[in-house]
Amino acid sequence: MTNRSKQLVKFLIRILVTMGLLIWVFSRINLPQFSQTIGNARWGFLWIIWGLTIAVYWLLSIKMRLILKKQNCHANTGTLFGASAVTALYSMILPGILDAPVKWYIVKQHTGKGSNVFSSMVYNQFTTILLISVSALVALIVTNPAGNWQLPAICLALLAILAFVCLSLFNRTVGPKLTNRLSHILNYLPKSFRDTGRRILEQLSVFQTASWAFHFKVVLLNFVSITIVGTTIYIFAAKAARIDVPVGVFIWQCALIFVLGRLPISIANLGVREATLVGTLALYGVDAPSAFLMSMILFSNKILMAIIGAIFQLYLGFHKPGKIRQA
Repeated sequence: MTNRSKQLVKFLIRILVTMGLLIWVFSRINLPQFSQTIGNARWGFLWIIWGLTIAVYWLLSIKMRLILKKQNCHANTGTLFGASAVTALYSMILPGILDAPVKWYIVKQHTGKGSNVFSSMVYNQFTTILLISVSALVALIVTNPAGNWQLPAICLALLAILAFVCLSLFNRTVGPKLTNRLSHILNYLPKSFRDTGRRILEQLSVFQTASWAFHFKVVLLNFVSITIVGTTIYIFAAKAARIDVPVGVFIWQCALIFVLGRLPISIANLGVREATLVGTLALYGVDAPSAFLMSMILFSNKILMAIIGAIFQLYLGFHKPGKIRQA
């Protein structure tokens, strides 16, 4: 089977997964009730949701600029915001984390440092997933949707494991030793991969020896943009669909949809987001039409950023990217 054939098969599988999830969602929706739900929606919240979405992308661009600066890569916030928007555009086709190379390519074109940008993106993704996981586990402990003691106990154990992993990786003494041991594994790879891998590990070690003040800034920007503003977007999307559930539910829902959305199993995260919201909100007595409407409102955020990304892509088409000064 050729590489092109494999890609076609993977694409068809994602289409089937997307269709399967959407069919399941639609099977639970009463169309007359859904029409009534649309008519009763408070669409004025949509402007607030879109504004908050742009704010989230801008804050994440500020965070990425801070991380890149640690690797001696200089790109202004506007360029990083545009790169994220273009990534959102391509994510309509490229599922999950497969859209990451798009952002890497754009930022590499402006900085001229491909491996440094890659190392920065690895650190960025790790800290983002770490914070989202911690926020979700705390929210699950507080809300306890299962209604038993086992779920909070499991969440507490996972929190302890995450804390141990985090403190080990970013400890100035332990972290570099772990990286050094990992570099020995590269000896079994071909020379081209071995050299690239060692260079990336050396660049990642910069973050392991960074001050706690630097990590705190990154975590703080993550917390404000994703946990606070991101959860607020879910709250307003729920208000628009006239859904009323505890705020903590939106925190772990946002985290769950984010993590599932990084898996390359569907197209533009369609089906995954809808099935997750319909399934989880049903635990709180929310009907499927309202949950589906909420998912549609959240999907409009992706469409908004894809439109901005298309505009930025046209701009790049008329202007050759060059190295830019730090703004």
